[in-house]
Formats: sequence, structure tokens, C-alpha cells
Amino acid sequence: MRAVLTLYFLSFFHWDENLSTAVYHAFSALCYFTPVVGAIMADSWLGKYRTIIYLSIVYVAGHLIKSVGAIPSLGNQVVHVILSMVGLFLIALGTGGIKPCVSAFGGDQFEEEHTSERSKFFSIFYLSINAGSLISTFVTPVLRGDVKCFGEDCYALAFGVPAALMVLALVVFIAGSGLYRKTPPQGNILLEVCKCIGFAIKNRLKNRSSQIPKRDHWLDWASEKYSKQLIGEIKMVTRVLFLFIPLPMFWALFDQQGSRWTLQATKMNADFGIYVLQPDQMQFLNPLLILVFIPIFDLGLYPLINMCKFNFTPIRKMATGMILAGMAFGLAAIVEVKINETDMPRLVPEESLIRVLNLAKNPVQVTIQDKDLFQQPVEAFQNPAEYSKLLLNGEQQSLSFTLQYQGLSLPFNYTMKEKLVYSLIVFEAEGDLSSRLITDLEAKPENGLAAVRFINGLNQDVNLTIDSKWFIAVQRNYSASEYSLLERDKYNNGKCITEMGEFPLELGLLDFGASYTIVITNVSGGAVKTWKSEDIKANNVHMAWQLPQYLLISAGEVMFSITGLAFSYSQSPASMKSVLQAGWLLTVAVGNTFVLVVAQTAPMAQWAEFVLFTVLLFAVCIIFSVMGYFYVSVDPEDLEEKEEKRETPSRGNMISLVTQKTKL
Repeated sequence: MRAVLTLYFLSFFHWDENLSTAVYHAFSALCYFTPVVGAIMADSWLGKYRTIIYLSIVYVAGHLIKSVGAIPSLGNQVVHVILSMVGLFLIALGTGGIKPCVSAFGGDQFEEEHTSERSKFFSIFYLSINAGSLISTFVTPVLRGDVKCFGEDCYALAFGVPAALMVLALVVFIAGSGLYRKTPPQGNILLEVCKCIGFAIKNRLKNRSSQIPKRDHWLDWASEKYSKQLIGEIKMVTRVLFLFIPLPMFWALFDQQGSRWTLQATKMNADFGIYVLQPDQMQFLNPLLILVFIPIFDLGLYPLINMCKFNFTPIRKMATGMILAGMAFGLAAIVEVKINETDMPRLVPEESLIRVLNLAKNPVQVTIQDKDLFQQPVEAFQNPAEYSKLLLNGEQQSLSFTLQYQGLSLPFNYTMKEKLVYSLIVFEAEGDLSSRLITDLEAKPENGLAAVRFINGLNQDVNLTIDSKWFIAVQRNYSASEYSLLERDKYNNGKCITEMGEFPLELGLLDFGASYTIVITNVSGGAVKTWKSEDIKANNVHMAWQLPQYLLISAGEVMFSITGLAFSYSQSPASMKSVLQAGWLLTVAVGNTFVLVVAQTAPMAQWAEFVLFTVLLFAVCIIFSVMGYFYVSVDPEDLEEKEEKRETPSRGNMISLVTQKTKL
């Protein structure tokens, strides 16, 4: 579902790119905050089995509400936004809540002596997750873009199908209820850890007198209420959690595959010859590459590095993963710069753009009052040059145009407004030269669509039909229609209906991100004659150029994420693994929150934002490497034995110390 979410905000709600990105990452962050809620519910109240069932129902309800909110005919914009936000909240609660329960519930089905079987289960489980992600990131954009409902992209179907599949999965899960081992709730260790840390801080602040003996570790101040074993285990966990501090920056970059990278893909050429990819389908590369890279790294790369006698520690693997992700964003910045070469210039106040379309039979020389533009005559039906920048003396200015045509000099006056793009149409009407000033698009069409408008050069009104779906009426004598947005395709089955009859209309290829003006010049030989002008250049950077950045960030994920989880688990006692799981998921939430803050508070050119994230991740990588250099790996069992031998002040001593302090 997340694969199409950014485009849903952009095209259905018509939000700008920064707001769409911010809401996308707010939802992603919530999906990784809610696992804490799910873990507490499962361990302290409902148990894993019932938590999975109840929150799966919440998840399905969220998708249904989201699907209803995507029906265009249902209510207004406010209704759509409210339903969508409620649906997203329920989805985040459901998916996040069951996230820590599903894998743990699967592990509960194995006895302690069946460690190899349990290991195989987790491998199959991880494989299934990535396989499901691969299928969903490829199929969901197809449901959105290739299937049309209510006259536009079918977001309602894209959100509704996951709900139906989840209902089916839930029915299958419940059907096997009698086969499961259901461990009753035994209390949540995360809550116990939080209470212990809170008590230690509170106790330390209460006993700040210099007469009170210091303790070796600040957590030792919880020894009056909590066991030495628990305190020792929390010390082990805090050492690893301290290493987690720089990690959110990796996820800040990684999760932009569904936002900024998808938006980048909308501005690229997606034609692969045999198949035209949807911009949000490029995300399927990540789970596909993960499935490919895991065996390559485990069976090939890592053993080869070990053969070279290089100590490739987990910290070094994670740092390498960060470097690869930073390099991926560096490549994304380069691609963005190349994409921007076909963009329209950004206009500032007291500035506009203009070009000339000469639809007359002979060359025309155009002169604008006090402006040094159009030095050469414009030939008849000459492909227009780039837009010329026109500087105004205010928000708008009335300018005098002089057209020199076949020895005649004809004046025209037009009012130009700032930050607009114009085409001056020159044509012959009833034997005399005339002109008309029309406004053009100021930016590329969004989402890879093509924009087309028509100028009717006939002396009679026309009705146009494009692909049996689009109906456009254009008045006579060089009137111009509004722009219509169409999917990229070849349109050679149109119709032009005039007073003389119905004629075929061929437009040819309307390409990704391009804007066209099509002039109907005459009717002869039983066909309509047209002239096509490309107002805004088509996207000329192919989507395949995103492949290197996906390769790098997927390789980075394998080295960073899988290694990081394995390393943190190896450094914590068995009873604290769920705490580290919560800490790991929270780093993802914090990373997404950081992206949302940047998108809303520091808007900048997209290539510059990519460079910013690259620099930040490289800086964080250096900090993490330094922290990792001083980190000493431990065996949790050995550390537990040491903690048991250490002596801390007794509860009785603390009571007397507090009393003595009161007397003073």
C-alpha cells in the first residue's frame, strides 16, 4: 500500500511534493512507533495470538476506510482527507501492532531443543516478507495505474485489494487455532526496563548529597527496588542502545525510496520497450535485490573477505552499509540534476517567458517595445525555439508588439503578467495578419503525464475525440483549447468532427512529461492536417538510471540492517531481546520523523536535499565508526556473572542515608 501512497497524496489530493513527502514519512514513523503498543498489549494483556487477531481486524478496517476515502464521487476534499487520515492511523496501529507479535508467535511454536528448526522458520519468514513486498510493490501500482475506475487512477482498488487479501490471511490464521501453542501473557519486559530506569534516575536525583557514597554506574541507584540481575541486563542493553543513536540517519535515507525516489521516477522516461513501468513500481527492485544479495553476501562476499584475513566486524559492516546508502543518494542527486535540464525555468517576480508560433504562410519579424528579443524572423510553422525571458517593470505591464509581415508593419498591445508563460500566435484571418496571446503551462505535467491543447485554424468550430475517452470542443479562427492531461501513449485513433463531416485525427506519440500544442491547419484528401509543437520537452532521462542507486541502497540494507539486528541480539541477554527489537524499530521511526521535519522546515531544490542527506549520513557514519571503535564486544553470559559478583549498597544503608540527609 505504501508503494502508491505518495502519488495518492500528489495526484488525488493535489498536495505539493513536500507535503506529500511529509505525510508519507509521518505515516511510516507511526508504523514503527506502534510496535511498542503491540508488544505491551501482547505481553501484558491479550497474549500474542489474540493481539494478532484484534489488530489484524483494525488493519483491515483501516484499509477499507482508506479505500472508501479514495472514491472520487464520495463527498468533497475534506471528506476524502478525513477518511484517508483515519484509515492511515488504523493501518499504522494494525501493522505496527502485529509486527513484533507475528515473528515471536511463530518462534513460540518450537521447543527449546528445536533451535535448527526455529532458525529455518525465521529464514523462511524473512524470505516470505521480502517475497510479499516484491509482489505488492509491483502489483499495487498496476492496480492503481493500469486499472481505471471513476474515470481516473483506481486508488480505491489499490487500497481495497490488500484489505481483501488480509481478510483471507486472517481466516486461514484463525482456522489453524487448534494447532498453535499459545503462551499466556507474562508481563512486558519493556515496561519493567522503563520503570527500573525511571526509578534509578529518580533515586539518584533524590540523593545528591556529597556525603552519600557514589556508585559505579547510574543504574546501580535502582538496586533498592530491582534485582541485581535485572540491573545488570539493563546495563548490557544500554551499551547497545547507545550505539543505536546514530542509526536513524540510515533509515531517513532508506525510506525515501517510497517518497522522494518515487517522485523522481515520475519525471523520468519509463518506457522499457516491452513494458512501461509505473513510477511507483521501481520500488520492487529493493525486495528483489535483497533476495538476490543475501545469499551472495553470505555465501560469497563475506567468506571471500574472511579468506583475505580482513576482520570485517559487524560495526564495519554497518558502517559500510551507511557509506553505500550515502553513495546511493549521491547518485540520486546526479540523476536529479540531469532531470532538471528539461524543466521549465523557475520564474521570479517581474519576470515572464514568451515565444512565437508563426501559423501564417510567410516569415514574420516580431519586435517588443524596449525589449531586445527575436532578432531573426520566425519562419512559417517553424519549430519554436526556447522560451525567451521577458523582464517587466511590475506585477504586470502593457507592451506594444510590432509584427513586420510582407512589407507591412502591424502594431498590437498585450498586457503581460509576472511568473506566467506565453505563446504569441501569429496567423492570417480573412486575408489580414492577426495575433493572439495565450498562456502556456508553467511547469511539466505531473506524474509523467502528457499535456496537449489544440488550436483550431479552420473557419468552423470542431469537436475532437481522443482515444474514445476525451472530448474537446474548439471554436473557429485560431481559438485555443485548455490543456488536457493524458497518459503517455500513441494516439492515432482520434476523430475530428466539423460541419463538413467526421475525419480521422492522428496525434502520434504524446511522451512522458511533455506539453504539446497541436494546430489543426486544414482538411484535405478526407483527412485533417495538423502541426504539432512540443512546448515542454519530454522526460529524456530513462528510469533505468535509478538502478545504480537501488543497487547501492539495497546492498547497504543487507550490510546494515541484517548485520545490525544480529549484532544487537548477540550483545544482549535472552530476556532483553524484545527491548532491543523495540529500540531498533524506534530508530526507523526517528529516521522517518527527521525526513518529515526536513521536508516541512527546510524546502530546497531536490538535488540539494539529496546532497544534504548524503553529507549527513557520511558525517553520522564517521561518528558511528568512532563509537564502534571504542565499543568492546561482550558475551552476555560472562557479563552476567561479573554483575553478580559486584557489590552495591544495600537497601538498609540507603534508608539510613536518606534519614541522615533529612536531619541535616
